[in-house]
Amino acid sequence: MGEGSLYPALQRLQVQGLLAAGWRQSDTGRRAKYYRLTSLGRAYLEAERESYGRVSGAIARVLQEV
Repeated sequence: MGEGSLYPALQRLQVQGLLAAGWRQSDTGRRAKYYRLTSLGRAYLEAERESYGRVSGAIARVLQEV
């Protein structure tokens, strides 16, 4: 994923309230934007993990039948 895709995606997640962001100094001394999950973002992530688990489990069962 390139910068042209990553930063717009991060911005969309921030607008949706799933991420919070702020500027601070990095370890190298440069100013950098840092992102963190919000509580809404954590809940969304958990729901997506569960959904992925169900889908991947179903695919695995289908492939076992082949």
